[in-house]
Amino acid sequence: MMELNSLRQFLVVARLEHLSRAADELRVAQPSLSRTIARLERDLGAPLFDRSGRLRLNDTGRLFRDHVERALGELEAGRRAVAEATERGLGAVRLASETFLTLTGPLASFKRSHPAVELELHWSPPEDMARRLRSQEIDLCVASQPIHTEGLEGTALFEEEVGAAFPLDHPLAGRASVTIGDLADQPLVTARGGHWLRRLLDRLFAAHGLSPRIVCESDEHSAIADLISVGLGVGLVPAFARRSVTRAPLAWIPLDDPAARRAVTLYWAADGHLSTAARLMRTTITDWNWTTGEPPSP
Repeated sequence: MMELNSLRQFLVVARLEHLSRAADELRVAQPSLSRTIARLERDLGAPLFDRSGRLRLNDTGRLFRDHVERALGELEAGRRAVAEATERGLGAVRLASETFLTLTGPLASFKRSHPAVELELHWSPPEDMARRLRSQEIDLCVASQPIHTEGLEGTALFEEEVGAAFPLDHPLAGRASVTIGDLADQPLVTARGGHWLRRLLDRLFAAHGLSPRIVCESDEHSAIADLISVGLGVGLVPAFARRSVTRAPLAWIPLDDPAARRAVTLYWAADGHLSTAARLMRTTITDWNWTTGEPPSP
């Protein structure tokens, strides 16, 4: 009989495709983890990984992973449904996003309306969001780029322009618009790889056969505008963020490129159980007036 802990350990190995790193994350000995995976493969009667060179999840492993994610997700959904029913409360809500700067308005409104609800915020790269939704690790996620996978439902929140930000004394600061070519030789301040802003930057430059000259990769995405304003470089800044970074003196200039946009979408698992609190949060976010940055009119 397969143990739940073995299945959870398998999912970590499947995600990382590296036994040593998986053992470190799980805080178990690597030989013990290897035996767990071998026992699973023996019980299933098929290998789950290719071991020629680097460890790789094979087709059978991907098939099994998808079923395990759904099964463990249903167990977690059942546990939370029972807890919600017996406690007669609204439950809790777990929300993941690449950045919470966009969500400060609806989050504050939600807490004012529902102060007793426990709210968990999780930073998550987009490549992990679908997996975490399917496994019921999170209830909702807000992504700044489309997630193309089965088993999710979503609703578009807003789409916006992404422009170039310059220090006020920069030679290009007075332009009506700029091109990616104008940015080719500029020192760039941006987010680390995997963040939607960095992916957009790399995609725009690659489309023009150019490579960005990055001088700063920031983990603190809200600090990018500040770093640009003091003259460290230039960078991409979404239109939405302009309302939140007014303290930073910047020249924000449209990019002459139709692909310089982001589409923000709220996702949840199609077959997952959402607590009352999660459903209320979904309504708060979807009904939010993203144009004005205020709650919807009564």
